[in-house]
Amino acid sequence: MSSAVPRLAVVAAGAMGAAVAKRLTSFGCTVYTNLDGRSEDTRKRAQDAGMIDLSVDELVLKSDWILSILPPRDAVSFAEKIQEVAAKYGRALPSPQTFVDCNAVNPETVKRIAALFSGTSIRFVDAGIIGGPPKGDQNPTFYASAEDVKILDEFTALSKYGLKLSPLKGKGVGIGDASALKMSYAGITKGTTGLYTTMVLAAHASSPATADALMRELQMSQPILLDRLVKTVPPMLPKAYRWIGEMEEIADFVGGSEGDVYRGIAKVYERIEKSIAGDQEDIVTLTKFVEKAKESR
Repeated sequence: MSSAVPRLAVVAAGAMGAAVAKRLTSFGCTVYTNLDGRSEDTRKRAQDAGMIDLSVDELVLKSDWILSILPPRDAVSFAEKIQEVAAKYGRALPSPQTFVDCNAVNPETVKRIAALFSGTSIRFVDAGIIGGPPKGDQNPTFYASAEDVKILDEFTALSKYGLKLSPLKGKGVGIGDASALKMSYAGITKGTTGLYTTMVLAAHASSPATADALMRELQMSQPILLDRLVKTVPPMLPKAYRWIGEMEEIADFVGGSEGDVYRGIAKVYERIEKSIAGDQEDIVTLTKFVEKAKESR
């Protein structure tokens, strides 16, 4: 691999993608993206991050690394689009070129994505991002796995450009393992946030007094859980729409009837999404619960 500063594509310029791009550009990297059909807010975010807007064709022709950072529902279709463009240009593509799927999808989905590039010149890395968008001294960790250790080492070398990268190595490790780790971690963290949300809404549906009593009992007997609830529920509200697909991916990862737990949590996040767009009754209930919990400390 060339020692030159890499050219990377980061799609899309959402909160995570733009923050990752900003970290890379601050270390001297050129970062491309595609803003077709994106909002003015997204365009502003991309501009602030130093991202260069290109057509998908141009993006594929110029990038050494293509990082897919999207809502889970868009992961496969984006990879298919990249594969189609790559097939059109063949030997005109950069060499080597690597597609890195960084999305919250289950191992079977990421293997399906990897299969799109099998037999092509494009290499593949499975990556799972754990943590919030890069900010200041804080960095999420990109856990990564691949079938070829050399490719994995090259991806890990991008850490010199400000990213925190952690390769998964060992017997039997390959494509799907980084995604399995992401599913497991998010199943615990975002899953418990969904449980907190479910039970606060259920208690309030019984009566506001029941929700108040729940808050007081948690404060007395489970203060650590209440503290976690207070910290995780409010920031979840504007992101609930993105977590629906992630819970569905986790459900498929778990499999069987046990996976239905996460299909249920997906419905909870769907309910929150609808409340934000509608009467906001659930949002008010959750916000008041959190505010009361803070005041009673």
